[in-house]
Amino acid sequence: MDIRNTIQNLRQELNQHNYNYYVLDNGTISDYEYDLKLKQLQGLEIEYPEYFDENSPSQRVGGAITKNFQTVAHEHRMYSLDNSYSKEEVIEWEKRLHKVLGEIPLSYTCELKYDGASISITYENGILARAVTRGDGFQGDDVTNNIRTIKSVPIQLKGNFPEKFDIRGEIVLPFSGFEKMNQELIEIGETPYSNPRNTASGSLKLQDSAQVAKRPLDCLLYSTIGSNLPYQSQFEGLETARKWGFKVPKEAALTRSLEEVFNFIDYWDTHRYDLPYETDGVVIKVNSFYYQDELGFTAKSPRWAIAYKFKSEQVSTKLKSISYQVGRTGAITPVANLEAVQLAGTIVKRASLHNADQIEKLDIRIGDTVFVEKGGEIIPKIIAVDLNSRPKDSKPTHYIINCPECKTLLIRNEGEANHYCPNFYGCPPQIIGRIQHFISRKAMDIEGLGGETVVLLFNNGLVSNYADLYDLTVEQILPLERMAKKSAENLVLGVAKSKNIPFESVLFGLGIRFVGETVAKKLAKHYKNIKALSEANFADLILVDEIGERIAKSVIEFFDNSENKIIIERLKKFGVQFEILEVNNPYSTTILSGKIFVVSGVFEKFSRDDLKKAIEDNGGKIGSSISAKTDYVVAGENMGPAKLDKASKLNIKIISELEFMQLLNSN
Repeated sequence: MDIRNTIQNLRQELNQHNYNYYVLDNGTISDYEYDLKLKQLQGLEIEYPEYFDENSPSQRVGGAITKNFQTVAHEHRMYSLDNSYSKEEVIEWEKRLHKVLGEIPLSYTCELKYDGASISITYENGILARAVTRGDGFQGDDVTNNIRTIKSVPIQLKGNFPEKFDIRGEIVLPFSGFEKMNQELIEIGETPYSNPRNTASGSLKLQDSAQVAKRPLDCLLYSTIGSNLPYQSQFEGLETARKWGFKVPKEAALTRSLEEVFNFIDYWDTHRYDLPYETDGVVIKVNSFYYQDELGFTAKSPRWAIAYKFKSEQVSTKLKSISYQVGRTGAITPVANLEAVQLAGTIVKRASLHNADQIEKLDIRIGDTVFVEKGGEIIPKIIAVDLNSRPKDSKPTHYIINCPECKTLLIRNEGEANHYCPNFYGCPPQIIGRIQHFISRKAMDIEGLGGETVVLLFNNGLVSNYADLYDLTVEQILPLERMAKKSAENLVLGVAKSKNIPFESVLFGLGIRFVGETVAKKLAKHYKNIKALSEANFADLILVDEIGERIAKSVIEFFDNSENKIIIERLKKFGVQFEILEVNNPYSTTILSGKIFVVSGVFEKFSRDDLKKAIEDNGGKIGSSISAKTDYVVAGENMGPAKLDKASKLNIKIISELEFMQLLNSN
């Protein structure tokens, strides 16, 4: 018997049975027959270890232990989607498309928006190479060992496929599997899981892949990303991916008009409950990849796609009390404490009341029967009061006037909805919140230090601002509750490692009001270091891309504050990164400095990304759309007529790919 051929044939046969059962939902042999063949393969692989293959179907059972998930940068950023909650918003979205592309007929791919955990899986030469969670869109956790255990994820592809590409999919837990898992927990007296989405997401971070293998997870593909893909549209891409062996939901449809899009939405709004998975809406994508390229992206989302969210489920319950939370910026958030009620798969006990205006508008009172829904299927909120059920002795709600934590008199700035506690450096929740924000993953990403430990350190007088973290010693931490020597050492080591975190993340971590992750990146890229940013005036700041008056004022106020100046100087002395570490490109120049370019169309010698990189490498900036500030439009073939018309009206110079190269050479 040729052992190698026997093993190879068994692997091919088992892979095909996996595909039939988990992707096509059409098993062709019994579970008993499948198990016999799998045991035969496992026996041969044990007896002949020289033929071991990590991609063998026998490895689907898991067993690899991952104690620390490595953070990996996405080669292609994972964007989020803009949401819409009405057909009118979808119509407005299409108008924006035509504004860029001109009045041309558009087709759309409609896909159901499954509620799970997003994943990016890289394939090289048809073999699964790496799987990374969405994370913050720029980087995520390497969960390859866990993803390999999911039977609907192909380990090896079929047919003709690109040498390297990524797939984007949603890891979901079918209702049937979720109910079975919960039943098993109930039978042994354990607490059941709250909902399929959170359970699916949590499964990806289990340290033992053998435990992941026991969970009936599925992977539903929704896009492929890479160079030289053998198709030119979203819908064709889905059909091709299905042929390669991926599980692509058959519900996706190609539509030729918004009328057909709305028919798709209406149908699935009522039939979604027949599906085996959680779904909360429909994703609408411009079908043509060429038009997708023309439309491009905003800072957070593709302009060529939008998610239509189904109307949220509503329930009624009783409002027991109202409490007030203090955020890290001092903003006060009123919270409704409710009688527990089941809503969209979870038990809800609390809901946000947003601000004083919302309480007054709805005339919300303690003891009321209120209607609750999940905003965007995530955050519970009160949408109305059942006035017919209101107790006769009910009294209007009076918003608090003092901080619930430090008793300072609250303020409310003109034009703002929230009340604030102005005791920025003396109010405990604000101090703790700022430190918790500083250590968070998108900021300093300090390993070994969590939110609860920050509270512990603050309550024991060891930290009163985030600079104090760098003074901590193992000896100081050891006496604290639940702190063993190893935990204390890991905390101190994690703080030390954070000194290598790049400037843009440090800037985000400082917690400047209105400076989110994207704005921090813009400011860091523009000013290069903390000194230049701290010295910038209002007129300079508002000229930076995406920086408005509100952000500019907040940045100036932050750096004018003497306490903040002291903290930043301390962080500098500890070695925290306060400048961008420029990667030395020997071919970079400044010949395009101060010039803004918009790139549009299809090119011969460069890809769009290569052109944009050449512009940035030579000091130029990329504009997302044509405006009066644009200096050049680099136009390829099939440039959108709307862009061409706008550039002409604004007298912006339009140059070809060849003319762009000549522009570089002439300088």
